[in-house]
Amino acid sequence: MNGLSDVRLVLRDQELMTGQERAGAVSCVAPRAPELSRMGLFWHRLRTRKVLLELTADELRDIGLTRSEALAEGLKPFWRD
Repeated sequence: MNGLSDVRLVLRDQELMTGQERAGAVSCVAPRAPELSRMGLFWHRLRTRKVLLELTADELRDIGLTRSEALAEGLKPFWRD
């Protein structure tokens, strides 16, 4: 083997070891949604509120909402938080 191959093997071993260490580690950083533009946020609210109004009683129970809470949130204008 030449020197370049040896370096590649060493680097590859380091990458594998780092990957194994990461696999066993617990991340303390919470996942975060990407930032939305103002229009993106408005569209997101519009779509999710529309879907919220279409949920069945069983689905609402699964997410811990009553029909009246879902209606209150679902009927808000998209520009309101």
